[in-house]
Amino acid sequence: MVEAATLPAGLPAADGERERPLRLHAIGCEVLARPLSVCAARSPHVVDVSFLRRGLHDTPATLRGQLQAEIDAGGAADPPYDATVLVYGLCGGATAGIAAAGIPLVVPRAHDCITIFLGSRERYERESAAHPGTYWYAGDDADRSAAGRDDAALGLLGIGASSDAELRAVHAAYVERFGRDNADYLMEAMGAWRARYERAAFVDLGLDGSAEAERRAREEAASRGWRFERLAGELVLLRRLLAADWADDFLVLQPGQRLAMAYDADVVRAVNG
Repeated sequence: MVEAATLPAGLPAADGERERPLRLHAIGCEVLARPLSVCAARSPHVVDVSFLRRGLHDTPATLRGQLQAEIDAGGAADPPYDATVLVYGLCGGATAGIAAAGIPLVVPRAHDCITIFLGSRERYERESAAHPGTYWYAGDDADRSAAGRDDAALGLLGIGASSDAELRAVHAAYVERFGRDNADYLMEAMGAWRARYERAAFVDLGLDGSAEAERRAREEAASRGWRFERLAGELVLLRRLLAADWADDFLVLQPGQRLAMAYDADVVRAVNG
């Protein structure tokens, strides 16, 4: 049983403990497909998962609209969910403005999915301060880089929230003007990728299927002249989110509240209306 003290106001409880498992609607990016599925299967609650396509953060308005549509659908589900849990960070501000719809909406206090992979805001901040020029990789993102997308054609597998949107736009313009091979050559000749990054970090969550993704990340890092590091990931934030342990590292929005950027260590805050 999950203690009622770990749960927000408005969710059913009796005699200090929950009478039944919660019904949760989890919405996540497909770069978290394996870890989110594992944690959902191990949750003491009933968790239905909806995945959105990777790369939507490159067009924040599109991501925001699709997230709100999923949130609205979950809020109107029959039988009803007890809460919606969002497996996204701010993602370059793309999630700012989304609103709870009929039921509580729970969001991690995270800048982007890298915080979720690393397991805490504190670790994310330490890594960002020590290695600001880091390009991040994870297994599901590499596996789901579908053929035909610009980032896949370039070999870009990284999960940074919006750090490469401008570079991809430049590459797309070069492709249109000069053709793909010449565009690739120009980007390399200008050192566009090296100018921003010096380290490649692969986050290993210890799940099946990561070996091939790590190999591809190593090869890409070598081709771009980046130092490669393999970091152990941590599922603690995901486990807590799906176990309804929402103290400290999560924000619970009540119906009628919207998500806003906090511009401090809290990362996100709730605003009314």
